Amino acid sequence: MSLELQVLGCGDAMGTGGRFQTCFSLSSGGDRYLIDCGSSTMMAMRQFRIDPLEIRCVVLTHLHGDHFGGLPFLLLDARLISKRRSPLVIAGPPGTEARVLATMELLYPGSTSARLPYDLQFLEMEPETPRDFGRLRVTPWTVVHQSGAPAYALRLEIDGHCIAYSGDTEWTGTLPVVARGADLFICEASFYEREVPNHLAYRTLMSHRQELECDRILLTHLSQEMQDREEELELECLADGQIIRF
Repeated sequence: MSLELQVLGCGDAMGTGGRFQTCFSLSSGGDRYLIDCGSSTMMAMRQFRIDPLEIRCVVLTHLHGDHFGGLPFLLLDARLISKRRSPLVIAGPPGTEARVLATMELLYPGSTSARLPYDLQFLEMEPETPRDFGRLRVTPWTVVHQSGAPAYALRLEIDGHCIAYSGDTEWTGTLPVVARGADLFICEASFYEREVPNHLAYRTLMSHRQELECDRILLTHLSQEMQDREEELELECLADGQIIRF
């Protein structure tokens, strides 16, 4: 069975360098899952020709707009354009349903009261508690990132593979736990050496490199200073549209 990860966005909140905001597509056996859903996600999906109807579940690391702000547009598309009929699950930290619906209502008043022709389910994930979404098993781990709700790193297990994802966070001892034994660890590196609360600098990450027992590390959430230094980095940076097959 073919497992494919496609980068729909690996930029920072400001879209620096023209990159889309955070979103990863994980597909296997006809099922597609979105990991985070930044506000530019629908544009990225159109550009990379991904059918919204293929999405079975959206899993969120935390509730900042560049990680969940695409959901109102995905849900509007499901009702008005794509004419969705199959169920859709949105899973995230506590407070996800209230934040998503409040954002929808702010952007499009009255939209949350519309009758849906499909089953929409919100699920709240608890730290260190695995949840199964079809073949995908997701285990969230608490990290350090203030967003008005808990912020998570994720271990994603599917088809015998493990993909770890830091979400947004400053360095924390949680990260080696999340990354241990993973085929791939997608890790934030917002800045090169500048220490900013709630975010991770590349230099800090490299000082802990030996603690990360995983096969491969790819960097995401890239600021301009990281993009400018990309050729001199020891670790690989992701690119929008990039496809990784397992």
